[in-house]
Amino acid sequence: MYQTSDIRKGLKIEIGGRPFIIVDFLHVKPGKGGAFVRTKLKNMETGQVLEQTFRSGEKIAVPDIAEKNMQYLYRSPEGYCFMDNETYEQVYLTEENLGERRNYLSENINIDVLYFEGRPIGIELPVAVELEVTEAEPGIKGDTASSVTKPATLETGLVIQVPLFINEGEKVRVDTRTGEYMERVK
Repeated sequence: MYQTSDIRKGLKIEIGGRPFIIVDFLHVKPGKGGAFVRTKLKNMETGQVLEQTFRSGEKIAVPDIAEKNMQYLYRSPEGYCFMDNETYEQVYLTEENLGERRNYLSENINIDVLYFEGRPIGIELPVAVELEVTEAEPGIKGDTASSVTKPATLETGLVIQVPLFINEGEKVRVDTRTGEYMERVK
């Protein structure tokens, strides 16, 4: 069991038999009465966001979540296919399970798949992924006085802002937390 003093961003908790991740929190100590923690939680199965307040000293359940390293293989009508690197068992996750994280999946990337009570519910992305630029307008020479950017479409369909020197066919490293360009990969 967690205490309210354990609350931090990214902590996985269980409320009403459902797994949640803490997106944001605020410790509040009013002049009158006891302290409490106001949190913003995201349901790990559905993506639904809700706000919950915990009184100081309240106990919070720890979810039965396991991570399994798997390789992303392909997308099919059944969903996104992942293969266990040890047993070669394949599991499918839907677009609803992945949400916006599906924009960072390239074939054959190793990802941690999250299991809640034995069933797959989502993925844990690395901090950065390398994706190929499939569409980018050419940069205009002499337009580099300041940090000018242009839109670029990546192999997954994600559109990000990149510097003018990035061209089609190049690989870029993208921050999965913010969706921003980090650097060009050689």
